[in-house]
Parts: sequence; C-alpha cells; structure tokens
Amino acid sequence: MMLNLAEHYAIDPVIGKPKIEVRNVSKEYRRKNSIFRALDHVSITVYENEFVSLVGPSGCGKSTLLRILGGLEEAVSGEVTVSGRLIEGPGADRGMVFQSYTLFPWLTVRENIEFGLSLKKMKKRQRNEISDRYLELVSLTPFADRYPKELSGGMKQRVAIARALANSPEVLLMDEPFAALDAQTKSDMQELLLEIWEKEKTTVVFITHDIEEAIFLSQRIYVMQPGRIEQEIAVPKDLSRQKQIRDSESFIRLKRDIIARLHKK
Repeated sequence: MMLNLAEHYAIDPVIGKPKIEVRNVSKEYRRKNSIFRALDHVSITVYENEFVSLVGPSGCGKSTLLRILGGLEEAVSGEVTVSGRLIEGPGADRGMVFQSYTLFPWLTVRENIEFGLSLKKMKKRQRNEISDRYLELVSLTPFADRYPKELSGGMKQRVAIARALANSPEVLLMDEPFAALDAQTKSDMQELLLEIWEKEKTTVVFITHDIEEAIFLSQRIYVMQPGRIEQEIAVPKDLSRQKQIRDSESFIRLKRDIIARLHKK
C-alpha cells in the first residue's frame, strides 16, 4: 500500500514534473549454473528538485539501480529517462558520489573539484571561479591546496560532493556516501548536504542502510526488498531536517514502520 503524497507532503500537492522515470527495469547477472535477478520490473519516479532515498537489505538491488541511473550498467529490460531523455550511458547531467571517496591522490582539493571542468577544456579563470564557489559551499576554502592524504574522511567526502556539483548536474546520485564516517561527522555531513540541496535545487537520489538518515534527509523513501520495491513512503515535512525531531514519537513510529517493511518476507 502506497501512502498518498498529497496527504503526507506539507507542500502543494502538485509536486512538479518528473525528473527521473524508471519504468519496469529488470537486471540479471549470469552465474556459473544460474541467473541471478537483481531487479525485477522496478518502477520509480523522482520529481524535479526532490530528495529521494532508497533503503533495503544488503543485496536487494539498491546500488544496481543507482548504477543503472548513472549509466554504469545496462538493464536487460525496461527504460530509464532523465528529463525525458533515455539513459544510454554515463553523462554530465548525472553526478555520482560513492562511499569510497574516489579522489585523485595526486591532485589538490581544488584540482579534484575542477577535474571535470578541465576535461571540458574550460579556461583556468572560469574553472577557478567555479571551484571557489564550491570550496566555499563545502567550507573547504582554506584547504584548496591540500592533497587528499592531508584530509579527514568527512573532508574528503565534501570534496567528492563539491566535485560532483561543480559540473552542474541535473541529478546527484549518492551511494551510501556517509556510511564510513563516525557518528558526529556523519550528522554534520547530513546537515551540510541538506544545506547544499536547498541552495542548489539539485534532484538527489540517495542510498542508505540508515533509516534515521533516510527520514531526516528525504521527502520520499522507497523501501526495497530483493529485486523489487516494497513500498513508497512520503515523509511528513515536520519529521525531516531537524535534529531534535529524531526523538519524537512520530519520527520513531515512522522508523518502526519502515523497519517492519524491511523485515516483511
């Protein structure tokens, strides 16, 4: 049973036009003597400027779906569109941030952020203007000339986010980006991500095992079971984006409901 969006969103029920549409997507992997079906006719919609999370047990297909969205893997059937355009491979319209920081160790913080801009043959002055903006956005201006080995885990992930955003993607795809961070850094990064999202108005698809994180960050949550969508949940606006709300009865009740869905066989 899916919750009614107009009933649970604390915004105008007209959400906007779809940004990402996943229609009946299936994905299979061949093993020695069998075929493993990672996704089985999965369909989701993400609207413009929306923050949506996918939660589910390990191996349920979350990362596979995200990699298909990023154009890093192909579905065996179904289709995925961004702004109505069929995804046929990686593209500058989609930025990706992974759990591992994937920074180039031989480049400085600024050079990492400017990497995609350099590939576009953008002039240095323009690259610097863009990197200055995102260095400030992620509070790393004093570290512009440092190398990744000189940064903490949280700082490295901030660089990864800034690098993805510097290319002005329409969509930001994030695969458990804060999973390796300590609790305090993780909390700080969640707040920073929300600040960035509210300023940049980028559509975000976020994968996490942390249900509290999903509720805190998201407008909607797709709960997955192996290969399929179990339920779509709209997060009431008063339950997200406030630290103190995590201890409220309604927040805990929603968390329990999602846990029950995850344990449903």
